[in-house]
Amino acid sequence: MEDYAWVVEYLPSGRAEDMRKEPLAQLVGHQFFTLLEASLKPHASVVVGTKIFVGKGDREEVDRIKRRIGYNDLTNGAQEILSTIVKRIVEEREDLFVNFLNKAAPISMRVHQLDLLPGIGKRNMEEILKEREKSPFESFADMKARVSTISDPAGVFVNRIISELEGKERYFLFTKPLRPY
Repeated sequence: MEDYAWVVEYLPSGRAEDMRKEPLAQLVGHQFFTLLEASLKPHASVVVGTKIFVGKGDREEVDRIKRRIGYNDLTNGAQEILSTIVKRIVEEREDLFVNFLNKAAPISMRVHQLDLLPGIGKRNMEEILKEREKSPFESFADMKARVSTISDPAGVFVNRIISELEGKERYFLFTKPLRPY
């Protein structure tokens, strides 16, 4: 369950196909990158790109969480801004992703968790493993300095998370798959 989420779309009159016209927001969760659709309180003012409280208890802007949605349920505008918001979350939670780099392990005899990150080939994976043996990575900047072939470590995670949200991946490292109905 998400406690906070980021607004990726604000629909003051709801979706066109809905019978009931109410203000809606499409959100991406801060912890598990869950895509949500929420009904907003009548006088709530939300802005795309802001973090709001969606957990249990007294919520300022959100009336109720209507449903969990898939990537294809997002509006075109939400899909466009999603990677920017996910990058903010990754940078805000840098410690979690650096820890992933430091602890990533093999999944099977042939596949390593690092193999699943876009832009990390066998050569980069071997360099990451060699460098983390010397000492654990402390930040994205530290990784960038020690593994020169990776220019944007946060971007690597953003691309993976977006790919998982789109349903293109077999393994889910950072999100929870949307179960089919």
